[in-house]
Amino acid sequence: MSPQPSELKLLRFGIFEVDPKAGEVRKAGVKQKLAAQPFQVLQALLERPKEVVTRDELRQRIWLDNTFVDYDLALKKAINRVREVLGDSAESPRFIETIPRRGYRFLADVEAVESSHCTPSVWGQNRWGLVAALALVAGAALLLALNAGKLRTLIFAKSRSFEIRSIAVLPLQNLSNDPSQDYFSDGMTEALTTELAQIGSLRVISRTSAMHFKGTRETLPQIGRELNVDAVVEGSAARAGDHIRITAQLIETQTDRHLWAKSYERNVQDVLALQNEVARDIAEEIRIKLTPQEKMLLASGRPVNLEAHEAYLKGRYYLNKRTEEGFRQALAYFSDATQKDGNYALGYAGLADSYVLLGEYSLLPAKEAFPKARDAAAKALERDDTLAEPHNALAAVKEDYDWDWVGAEREFHRAIELNPGYATAHQWYAELLSELGRHKEALAEIRQAQQLDPFSLIINAVYADVLRTAGQDDLAINQLRKTLEIDPNFAHAHFHLGLTLLRKGAFEQAIAEIQTAATLSPNVNDYQGGLGYAYARAGKRAEALNVLERLKEGPKQTYVSWFYVAAIYAGLDEKDQAFACLEKAYEQHEQGFVVMRREPMFDPLLSDPRYQDLLRRLGLPTSAL
Repeated sequence: MSPQPSELKLLRFGIFEVDPKAGEVRKAGVKQKLAAQPFQVLQALLERPKEVVTRDELRQRIWLDNTFVDYDLALKKAINRVREVLGDSAESPRFIETIPRRGYRFLADVEAVESSHCTPSVWGQNRWGLVAALALVAGAALLLALNAGKLRTLIFAKSRSFEIRSIAVLPLQNLSNDPSQDYFSDGMTEALTTELAQIGSLRVISRTSAMHFKGTRETLPQIGRELNVDAVVEGSAARAGDHIRITAQLIETQTDRHLWAKSYERNVQDVLALQNEVARDIAEEIRIKLTPQEKMLLASGRPVNLEAHEAYLKGRYYLNKRTEEGFRQALAYFSDATQKDGNYALGYAGLADSYVLLGEYSLLPAKEAFPKARDAAAKALERDDTLAEPHNALAAVKEDYDWDWVGAEREFHRAIELNPGYATAHQWYAELLSELGRHKEALAEIRQAQQLDPFSLIINAVYADVLRTAGQDDLAINQLRKTLEIDPNFAHAHFHLGLTLLRKGAFEQAIAEIQTAATLSPNVNDYQGGLGYAYARAGKRAEALNVLERLKEGPKQTYVSWFYVAAIYAGLDEKDQAFACLEKAYEQHEQGFVVMRREPMFDPLLSDPRYQDLLRRLGLPTSAL
């Protein structure tokens, strides 16, 4: 049994001595600076060497009386500080080992010296040795002062941490222990990511990829390697009535070294200012130089209506699900936000995004979805023209509905200028460039999007689409298979893999992939049209006609997409019918025309003069892809 602290004078391990009564740690006889809570954590571990001390035991011992503290964050900070004093490492521990999901274990042998037998420290027993040591220290100090042989420069250059140029905000912990409150912590995670992404010299991983690690058991160095970032921000978010509390800490991923931590408490009306403040503090800590525009964007935000902001966070939560039901719930919450605060720009920005996605997923007719998206984006920009999201939504309207390619490019440029880390803006801009035949620029943009959001399913799938449009079918197939490794149930990747396989004559494989997409998302017209086209190209005319009839009749809750009806007729080599349907789609301003030049389903029409005439009317290049 280990002696109790009251019975001890010193606890020794290696070159360290711990004095429980004095609350001191000495390294080779030199007192080390260690605050009360980290010292208590170290003491608890030393009392039970080689045993696991659980997180709950440490909480009960040290933080039980503090009812408003993030125990996990406080304990992690304390452990990191103790490791700094001991010169220890989480990856290769000599003293403190992390036991995932449980607690910590002290690895070294600990010698307990009874107070009655205590003698002066071994580091003070040899006076002559101490004199010699002091002489060496003095000599070294003199050499450093003179910078002999540039010794000082070399030493301090190597001890300085490397520059932090990339960062990820990991999902903030929901401290309420109520899963229904996840929208708040997730919303704050996304908001902080957006704030940091406005800093042009800092690469910030998008929310989608960061959320991939929610609840993960992977270590921070592992996460850093997978996301290819220098540092991560982690912490928690809590709300009690009209007050919010955020704790955040910055950790260097390569070393798992704690760099900075801070807690913030504000009235919820000041949440926008709080988000800006956290982003500014992190930028200052990592010594990122902000441009005048970035400083302006990170200036304090105006107070917000509590109920409006709640509705907005819930809207973003559901919009990020990327499902039909999620889109419609998001639409309701964003509408509620704008009704509760008519000057709330973010609420209108959310509405614009919702209508754009409903139009792009063919869940609303283009003539209904995109004008509403334009109106919402305009209202958002009237209230705050520095928001990147409504500029991006407006670009999508100009591209998908107006076929105003120049105007769309201008709005994409503005969105990216305001938020260089906005992965969706880079993705959508890449799709526009690909449609215009500017393949080199398109590939550069989609690669930028992928760097910002490496686990995004849609960005990875669009990367394949851009490769295919550039004539790199084999690379596109490989990219789509990599995407399906992330999520085997991602319908969009199955659909485009099927279309690309069709080009290579692999009809059965292609049909199987597109059938999978249509099964996973039965209400998406694109997949039904693609399935009919695949049957037609494979010589399965009866099956193609069956899909054609289903698509033309359509469920009562949807509408007929003439663009994809035309695709089936193209596969059946009924060109007159195909062009008649394309004319109907043209009259309806269907969103499908944005992929007209990239869509393999219209390969059979490429040589027809009517196809070239349609491209001219759309304002698209008529040269060969």
